[in-house]
Parts: sequence; structure tokens; C-alpha cells
Amino acid sequence: MLNTTNPNSYEYHTKHLQVNILGGMKTNKLESLRITMSIQKPESYNVLRHSLDLYNDNQVEKFTRKIAERLEIGTSVTRRTLQDLTKELENYRFLLLEKEASANAPYRKELSAREIKEAETFLRSKDLLKKTNKLIGQSGVIGEENNRQTMFLIFTSRKTNNPLHCISLGSSGTGKTHLQSKVAELIPEEDKVEITVLSANAFYYFNRTELQHKLILIEDLDGAESVLYPLRELQSKKRITKTVVHKDSKGTTKTIHLTVEGPVSVAGCTTQESIYEDNSNRSFLLYIDESEIQDKKIMDYQRLISAGKVNGEKEHNAKELLKNVQRVLKPIKVINPYAEFLELPKSVFKPRRTNSHYLQFIEAITFYKQYQREKQYDKDTGEEYIETEIEDIQEANELIIDILLRKSDTLTGACRNHLENLKTYLINNNQTTFTNSEIRRNLRIKESTLRWYHKQLLAENYIHRIKKAKTKSYCFEIVDLGEYDNLRKQIDKALQDCIDRIKGKK
Repeated sequence: MLNTTNPNSYEYHTKHLQVNILGGMKTNKLESLRITMSIQKPESYNVLRHSLDLYNDNQVEKFTRKIAERLEIGTSVTRRTLQDLTKELENYRFLLLEKEASANAPYRKELSAREIKEAETFLRSKDLLKKTNKLIGQSGVIGEENNRQTMFLIFTSRKTNNPLHCISLGSSGTGKTHLQSKVAELIPEEDKVEITVLSANAFYYFNRTELQHKLILIEDLDGAESVLYPLRELQSKKRITKTVVHKDSKGTTKTIHLTVEGPVSVAGCTTQESIYEDNSNRSFLLYIDESEIQDKKIMDYQRLISAGKVNGEKEHNAKELLKNVQRVLKPIKVINPYAEFLELPKSVFKPRRTNSHYLQFIEAITFYKQYQREKQYDKDTGEEYIETEIEDIQEANELIIDILLRKSDTLTGACRNHLENLKTYLINNNQTTFTNSEIRRNLRIKESTLRWYHKQLLAENYIHRIKKAKTKSYCFEIVDLGEYDNLRKQIDKALQDCIDRIKGKK
């Protein structure tokens, strides 16, 4: 009987011989069975050590005669011992291969009947998006009500044929990565790939379908610059291909194509909005809430954790329910019968791609509500599909208005945040003008950062420089305090006009 308790020294003892397999055995070459062994008679000090391939008949026959000669034992006994040892090692190697295969197989949780029923009941409930957002909060995602729900729906879209993507933007230390990682905890482990650093060619060496309908999470885009190009190709073309030269076992050089299939949903974080413009154009831009109110929410939650007053079991149950909800969602085609009546505001930059994102976002909401939609079938192809309803478009408009507002803005996100903080400061202090030193002191902004903001605001004519009559010194004035609110109203009206047109056609 083969004893494999010690993985580096197998033991095989018979009545006549004792065999030790030193260093175990390899499982990567099934065409051979190469081992290093020591063999001796029981209670004998005469030990014979040798390396050989048990599948090589010539080597085995020579070694059989050598054992018989050195250990003074019959060749028939030796030959039978080696044959029996070979069978035992073969059987054990197959067991090792099965264990390796199961260990490398992607984890996939099998839901119980109770878990399936609970998830499906939740997906059929009224006000599904509001209940989902509440559950996301219960799972430990604090604040960021719009961003967290939008991100969750974007992550859900990975299961469709047209997934959405997002980039979280904000200053350093404002919780971009934290928000992404906390919402990603609500996605099943088998459906996501988390990346910190990857080499330029790493994406091409995934198995052909290994990334299909997966969520790819990039902790910091600055650490993944080398893979941004293949990621963009996966986002746009839903596949990437690389041609490489390969030498086979016979030494023949061949050209082979490495292809990785999508579609995938990609999410990343960065502080540098302008650097990743090509990736940003393909993604929803989610600007992190850097307000004092959000700071207070997070710090209060941190204090509750430290005081042991956070219900960990409740958070865990919320996470598991949302994961199971994701698991029971099935691939199904979505048709939006109202799509032809939907128009974006004219103020939106790059309207072609943004329009596509808008329609896909509505489809993602409909997809998430699949348990509330009647399944229909195409008369020509028999393909199963569900249809978008007006409430899906209204809910999409409520979530997407901030994203469209940013897409319509000529300023970067950081500069816009500064301008809005500046407006609030002036209104609270009943002022119309300000100086750099005053703002630097009261809003606590570094001089170099403030200069950069004001340079952009001057160039885009959001502020202008004026000369004080009394002191003859220069200060700044905001051109239009209400410009951002007016832009929001224009976008809101354009979206509402679409809803009114749809209702008028019904």
C-alpha cells in the first residue's frame, strides 16, 4: 500500500522490499513517470538509490537486475514490486490531477431552494431600485446614494451583451477605491476579476472565454496604464487578439493568434481625469461626494465600528442577498420600444457615445427588473425578450442627470467642485468678489492648486479679474452664479420632454 502522508517522501513497503519515493512526483507530464527512489530489504542497511522513468521498459529492466544483484533478491520479486508500485503511483497521480482541476476550477456557489426563492421574491418586489439602494446602504456603503446605485446597476450590466463601464473620480483620500470595493463586494466572487498591477500582455493570456460577462476591477488606473489599450478594445470591440510566434515540441515555428472574448464591464478609480480621456469616453464618470456632510456620515460610521455598535450580521446578510440576486438574474434580450423618442440635451458633449450609454443604462434597469416583466417572443426568430417600461426611463433619468450634467460641463470635475464651493462661500458671506489669498486661507487650498483652478476658470470665462476703485488692487468676480443650476434645469427639462412625448404617443 502506497503511503503518501509525507508529500516529499512516499513509502511503499512489501514483505520483501521497502521503497521510498523521494521528492514526490510531477503531474505535468503524463507521458512519463519519472521518480527518484531508495530501495532496500526490511531492516537492512544496504540501500540502493536511483532515478528512472517507470514507463521506460529498458530502464526498469536494467534496474530490476541491479536490485537483484545488489540486494541479493530474486528478479521476479523485484519486477512484481516495481509493477505494483507503478500502478499505485498512477492511481495516486490521477487523484492529484483531479484535486488540481477542482482547485483551479472557478468557484461557483450553488444556491439552496430557500436562497433562490428569497432572491426572486426580492426582484419581484415593488419599488425595486429604492429597496436595492436601501439594502446597499445596509451592506456598509455609507452615503453616495446616487453613485452607489448607479455603480451597482453598471456592475449588473456585465451579464448583458452591452455592458456599461465606470470610472470613479475624486481627490486623493476621498473614498473612490473604498466605494468601488464596497459595491464590488455585492457582486459574486465568480463574476469579478480584481486587478492591482498587470503587465502589458497579461490580458491576452486569459483563456478565450475566461473573461466573458465578468466585472474587471482596477484599483488605480495609474497602476494599470500598460493594459488600458487592450481594455479599451475589450470595451469597444468585445474581443482582443494578439498574434505571436510560437515554437512547438518539434521545433517548428508557427504564428498563432491569442484571442480573448468579451463582453466585460470595467471599473476603475483615478484622481487624474484628463489623462484617461479615451477610457473616460467609454465610461460613466462617477464623481465622489467630497462634501462635509458625506465626511460626517463616514466618520460617524467609523466611530460606530470602533464602538462595536455596527451590526455585522445584518451587513453580511444584506451582502449575501444582493449577491444571490445577481446570481439568479438570467441572460435575456431587452428591447426599448420608446428608444426613438429619447433625445439627449444639446448641451451634452460627444453625444453619440453618451446617447449609447444612456440607452444601455435604461436597458440595464430593465434587465435588473426581469422578474417583473412579461417574457415575449420574436415572431420571426422565436427569441425571448422583455420590454422597457416608462418607469424604467424615469428612474434612469433620476440617476443619470448628474452624469449628463458633468458631460455637459466645459470644466473638469475637480475644477467644477472648486467653483461650486467658491459660489457657496460667497453666498454665505454675502460677497461678490474674492482674492486668491482669501480663498486659499478660508477654503484651505494649496497655492499651486488654486492657481491651476483659476487659470482654467479665467480661460473658460467663469470668472474675471476686476480692479477695485478704492485700493487699485485686483480681485476676482464670478460671471454667473446661477449658470450650473440653469444647465441642470435645461437637462432636466430635456429629459422630461422625452417622457411627455412618450406619454403623448401612448
